[in-house]
Amino acid sequence: MADNQQEQAQFALQRIYVKDLSFESPKAPAMFQQQWQPEVKLDLNTSNSALEEGLYEVVLSLTITVDNGPEEQKETAFVVEVQQAGVFMAKGLNEEELHRTLGAFCPNILFPYAREAVDNLVLRGSFPPIMLAPVNFDALYMQAQEQARQEAVN
Repeated sequence: MADNQQEQAQFALQRIYVKDLSFESPKAPAMFQQQWQPEVKLDLNTSNSALEEGLYEVVLSLTITVDNGPEEQKETAFVVEVQQAGVFMAKGLNEEELHRTLGAFCPNILFPYAREAVDNLVLRGSFPPIMLAPVNFDALYMQAQEQARQEAVN
């Protein structure tokens, strides 16, 4: 009788860690002499891979490029790259639930850690802090799913 019942859904965070970290300030110290008029560009990506049955690594990759100066003379002040990762246990989920968990729920958990790592690196580089706004990973996930459906139709 127990064999006929669907496996109980289980989810647990196993570990959170920094997988890769980089800070570059190609124009320091000259950049410190300029008036601070930053233009911030954020690129983010998520990936995941199965480690073993029910155990997954999720990696949230952030690249922040900050250019500074008057519009016609913008130069790169700094570039920060962070790969914040986590190992998650997820069992008893159907395929759609698993994809949504790995593609949206887990990145939501990882983002505050990545934001803290970015802020720490920027401050250590002697620049004003970067306050990254919260990211709606659920909306990004749904947008990616819709784009994949559109590409499948075309």
